[in-house]
Parts: sequence; C-alpha cells; structure tokens
Amino acid sequence: MTTLRVATYNTRDFLDDHRLAARIVRAVAPDILCLQEVPRRLFATWRVRQFAAATGMTWPGRHRSSGGTTIFVSDRVRVLDCHHSRLPVRWPDRTRGYAVVRVAAPGGTELTAVSVHLSLKPDERVVHTERILQALSDRGSLIIAGDLNEGDTGAAWRLIDVPDRMRLVSPAAPTFPAKRPRRVLDVVFASPDLRVKPHRDVLLPDAVWAQASDHRATWVDLEV
Repeated sequence: MTTLRVATYNTRDFLDDHRLAARIVRAVAPDILCLQEVPRRLFATWRVRQFAAATGMTWPGRHRSSGGTTIFVSDRVRVLDCHHSRLPVRWPDRTRGYAVVRVAAPGGTELTAVSVHLSLKPDERVVHTERILQALSDRGSLIIAGDLNEGDTGAAWRLIDVPDRMRLVSPAAPTFPAKRPRRVLDVVFASPDLRVKPHRDVLLPDAVWAQASDHRATWVDLEV
C-alpha cells in the first residue's frame, strides 16, 4: 500500500497571481493535481508549461479540446496514458471538456484521475456528467476531481456520488469564493477501493488564497 495526495484547483486562467497559485501547489504537494481554468489560447502551452515548472510538477502533455482542464503529476507516479476530450456546448458559451490521466503509483497499482469543470447551466452539467461517466465506466480505480459549479443537492453531483461506485473523499469545506469561502464547489470523488487517510491541512495566509485565484484548492490523501 502507498499513499497518494490528490488535489484539485481552479486557477481562473492565471488572471490573478499565478506565482502565488504555484506557491499554494508547492505547499499542498500533491502527487496528482487536477486543474481547471488554465489558459487555452494565446501562448497557452508555454504558460501552462511554465506554471508546471513553478509548481515542481510534470505536465504530461498539451490540452487542446480540454475546455481549460488538465492534470499535473509528481515524480512519484508514472504516467501510462493521458488525453483530453471536448464536451458539446452552444456557441458562444465557454468551451468545456475533461482531462484524463492513467498512472502507476509506487508499487505498481494503476488508477485513473479525471479533471472536470462543469457548466454553469444545470441541464448541461447533467448531460456532460453522463457522458463523462459513460466514457469512464470500465476504468477500475477511479478519481474524479474538479469544479462542479454546484453543491451536493445538484443533479450532476448526485450522478457521481453513487454508493458502491464513487463517493466524496475531499473535506466538506467551502472553496468559493477564495476570499471568504461559502460554497463547496471544488471536490474530489473516488471509487470505493481507494481508502481515505486522515486529512492533513496546509497553513497558508488567507491573503495568499485570495490573491492566487477566485477558488481555493482542496485535496485528499488516498491509500492505493
């Protein structure tokens, strides 16, 4: 058995202080980092690559068709496969997609992590979640993490959080808005075979969270 730290973080397209965002990631020190709202357009690849270097993590690949989602990994895990998939939206809405990475943990256990950023529209969130779950139906050990844009009473949340398939494993602590968090939007779900370890907090000044992004990161330690 080994323990992996999985985190999720919406970085708001680096419109805030991305250096502080990188500082937060270094403090959390995840093995798998699911990101949302990373740059997608002008110089996007270079900017995401520079951010990965600033966090001390590895970016497995480009993120075309990702809707601004991607995944970084630490050197403790080995990437077996990674890809990004587009989700349908109506123009001129923000593009949506999800990122998938399959890794081998120390000791050889394999698992799949997925970064999602669901729509602002409730009906679209459900359609997108159904499509993501269908694509991942045969993945075995599975983590879904990201910004759901809804809480635990939402229909998309309930599609994921199903007994014997997936359950919420990150703390039920508000993550949005970063300055004074009131809503639990950023979450990590995991399949039942991944055991949750006691949560270990990371002490960072509120001002750092508020200046780095409009969301706070959340994370969980999982035994695999």
